[in-house]
Amino acid sequence: MAKKFDVAVIGTGTAASTVATACRSAGWQVAVIDSRPFGGTCALRGCDPKKVLVGAAEIIDWTRRMQGKGIHAEQARIDWRELMRFKRSFTDPVPQSREQGFAKAGIAAFHGRARFVGPQEVRVGEENLTARYVLVATGARPVTLHIPGENLITTSDQFLELETLPRRIVFVGGGYISFEFAHVSVRAGAEVTLLHRGARPLAGFDPDLVEQLVKRTRELGVDLRLETRVEAIERVGDHLSVRASTQAGAQMFEADLVVHGAGRVAEIDDLDLSAAGVAWGERGVKVNEYLQSVSNPTVYAAGDAAASSGLPLTPVAGYEGRVAAENILSGNRRKTLYEAIPTVVYTVPPLASVGWQERAARDKGLRFRVHREDTSWWYSSRRIGETCSGSKVLIEEGSDRILGAHMLGPQADDLINLFTLAMSAGTKAADLREVIFGYPTHGSDVQYMV
Repeated sequence: MAKKFDVAVIGTGTAASTVATACRSAGWQVAVIDSRPFGGTCALRGCDPKKVLVGAAEIIDWTRRMQGKGIHAEQARIDWRELMRFKRSFTDPVPQSREQGFAKAGIAAFHGRARFVGPQEVRVGEENLTARYVLVATGARPVTLHIPGENLITTSDQFLELETLPRRIVFVGGGYISFEFAHVSVRAGAEVTLLHRGARPLAGFDPDLVEQLVKRTRELGVDLRLETRVEAIERVGDHLSVRASTQAGAQMFEADLVVHGAGRVAEIDDLDLSAAGVAWGERGVKVNEYLQSVSNPTVYAAGDAAASSGLPLTPVAGYEGRVAAENILSGNRRKTLYEAIPTVVYTVPPLASVGWQERAARDKGLRFRVHREDTSWWYSSRRIGETCSGSKVLIEEGSDRILGAHMLGPQADDLINLFTLAMSAGTKAADLREVIFGYPTHGSDVQYMV
């Protein structure tokens, strides 16, 4: 006999936990299901552990930038084993803590891969669960590359568990995963090659600032190759050989480790969504503006598993979890709105963006002026020896609203939040110029960026 619940949540990451907790707080009977350790991508295999590694790279970079400026730290280096032990002090407690939290709240937890066996029924191992509503929040997985030797590639999840860092690493793809791990790896002493099939990496970010970051990445010693498509990977003795095609012909790259950084897709392949009449595509479960399945009204989806208009980011997953929970509990009354959503590439220095990019805004027919600054000569950059920093802010003609902001440089990941707040509140550029900021800080630079 199937166990009955009000809501069955597939996943235990940010979106899933948000919905499970909200529905349980409303007195509903809730089940959560996950085949992996409880906690989701961000806490266990993504942003949180990654940022620990990035923090170490920042320290190394800072000491090197300040050589000859009063700092002598020639022996500063990353001890990878010790760093990974420190990383695990954040990740190891998460699964047990998350499971204990569910138990304390009265949420039934099930370990195993779920699959639909009906419109409102899922099977986990030998048990069937029925629910009035089912939420799909299973996150994302690396996209399948469909190349020979793909089984030899290390995923980003696996990279974050490496006990030792190999000497030669090839990153496949020019997205944020490859750039972030490349910046960490090269500062940890590895020989790094980054292969990207397109003419420009980091397509979701401002091209002028990306060009600056590409220049810095190459100066670090990363062999960054553009218009280079990986065709096959094979093991040759004790190393891996990567075959790629370029405009100049085929090229071979030797490596001790090949890392997948070529994008991710919704991890929904084996849920048997067709058994529930749930429409889906590569981007995830097809949902309406309420995050409800377009083909099965009892199924909702949130986070990376939903084909919504939101970016695949942890804060977006949390937001979508709140929207989905409200609509499940009270009927569809809250629509998703994706306006000012900041996103960051945690390279060193970081690259951040919120709102419209310049080309997209022009294609949309928006009228605006562009305030572009090379901030590498500003005091806030010079005092810490940073030569790679810049900003671009799009300001609408007439309204003086900020349409988009793009930052590269120290603390760009925090600075972008000031612009996000200004955009969300409708603050005009002229108003920002009049704010009295704490000085000298990176925040006080804002008035000169608009």
